[in-house]
Amino acid sequence: MKSLERLLANLRAAAAKAEAERRAAAAREHQAQNAKPQTGARPPTPSKVPPRVASTAPLLKVGGLGWPASGDLLARYGGRLPDGRTSSGVLIGAPAGSAVTAVADGTVVFSEWMTGYGLILIIDHGNGYMSLYAHNDTLLRDAGDRVRRGDAVAKVGSSGGHGRPALYFELRRNGQPVDPSTWLQRR
Repeated sequence: MKSLERLLANLRAAAAKAEAERRAAAAREHQAQNAKPQTGARPPTPSKVPPRVASTAPLLKVGGLGWPASGDLLARYGGRLPDGRTSSGVLIGAPAGSAVTAVADGTVVFSEWMTGYGLILIIDHGNGYMSLYAHNDTLLRDAGDRVRRGDAVAKVGSSGGHGRPALYFELRRNGQPVDPSTWLQRR
């Protein structure tokens, strides 16, 4: 249980840090928009941030085999999440209500709301491995439930402040995020 407590503490700390970063960015943007140039002063220099350009490359489709959901891979492990943070897992865009399935046999150890992650479910697979399924619309399993690989455990949603229906999935070993590509395969 100590590893679960440590994991939950780490997740809550990461969510609090991300929320603080979002608030600071919003405050800076608000300040910049409300800054009035003084008489005779030059207007503020526009931000050097390049505009986002729509990509014409198709999104990578994922699903089947060991994946927890089928859809568009929006962020890879180590990539950028839509809010700019580095991903410690993968973000899979999928229709709201789509099935989220367990990637391996295990026991549900956490199944409730967590700030920054929304409705989140955590499965302990043994040998120090745990999988996290976040931003769900509905949780189908409770803490203590045994699940088998491929069992439905939740439904895709956008809880926890995520703007579009997607599943955020992490794999952790001894509390530390690991690249889930060894457990997941491309479709």
